Amino acid sequence: MVKKIKILVSFGTRPEGIKLAPVIKEIEKNKDYFILSICSTGQHREMLAQVIDFFEIKPDINLNLMTANQTLSEISSRIIQGMEDVFNQTSPDIVLVQGDTTTAFLTAFVAFYGKIRVGHVEAGLRTFNKHSPFPEEINRQLISKIADLHFAPTEKAKESLLNEGTDENGIILTGNTVVDAILWGIDKIDKKPEKDKSEDIKLLEKIVSPDKKTILVTMHRRESFGEEIKNVCEALKVTASKYKNINIIYPVHLNPNVSRPVHEILGGIKNIKLFEPLGYEPFLWLMNKSYFIITDSGGVQEEAPTLKKPVLVIRKFTERSESVEMGISKLLGTDKENIIKNMRLLLDNESEYKKMIAYANPYGDGKASRRICKAMKEYFKICAE
Repeated sequence: MVKKIKILVSFGTRPEGIKLAPVIKEIEKNKDYFILSICSTGQHREMLAQVIDFFEIKPDINLNLMTANQTLSEISSRIIQGMEDVFNQTSPDIVLVQGDTTTAFLTAFVAFYGKIRVGHVEAGLRTFNKHSPFPEEINRQLISKIADLHFAPTEKAKESLLNEGTDENGIILTGNTVVDAILWGIDKIDKKPEKDKSEDIKLLEKIVSPDKKTILVTMHRRESFGEEIKNVCEALKVTASKYKNINIIYPVHLNPNVSRPVHEILGGIKNIKLFEPLGYEPFLWLMNKSYFIITDSGGVQEEAPTLKKPVLVIRKFTERSESVEMGISKLLGTDKENIIKNMRLLLDNESEYKKMIAYANPYGDGKASRRICKAMKEYFKICAE
């Protein structure tokens, strides 16, 4: 009888939940090999709950650590104490963390203190600018120093890990699990009967018109607070006034550093619709219906190629450079005139628009979760020998 591997999957934010959901589902298919425990730290409680419901995941442990207006130091101290208790309770052989969040880094950090193996999903992404994205860039670099298994989504990510001296035997090229998640999610949405559609999707259907181009906007990063957000909003305002045949839909992050300037500049403009943050299901539906996307989100940069949507990235640096190099996304920064110019290019020039339709997906083929499970089986087989 082969000893089963005890796996703890830990997440705390919506992007982590999305990208770990297909891994969890794949682990659950392999019950002959794995014993699974799921922990949610609740770093972003409400937004994460939507993902858990959509992907039909049931955490075994929910720490509910989120508090209003929490600082990085406050949430960090609570995660360290909470995860130490979780490890004592579950005694895992390996913990899986995803990406670059405070939950991911500190879960890996506490695991290291407990001499527990760490698997890092989406390993090797880099901007090499410690303040952009902040604090994510340093989080992901530090996780790489701790992890035993590095699940690299792309060749470039693998190359970055090798250049940093990471043991090649611990690096597994998998593709990005977000592709697995999107394919599963779109299939679920498409199969849902009309009567079971969410109220948010029904509302969006009244706004998204086939005779108007829908532009989806998201912006929430800490390094964008202040003048950068104002610049982007001014660019949206100018473009909306010029093009009456577009609808700009902007689910606005609840952080007052985002919501206050957005509503001050864009509120009341007829063809700009401001929403509170959307659940993952309506957001995925909206991405699929959009003409193009403007975002500072790393996850959206990966999701858009699967849905064949051009992306204008309103950041100065990106760790998802593969799509930029392919020409299916553009790194614009937050200069007002540059954003206006590139929006107009996509709206006015069909040939330029078609150049930004993904002809291949640089981020994966939908089989990343299978590769992760296979790698863990092989790793623990080697460890047992």
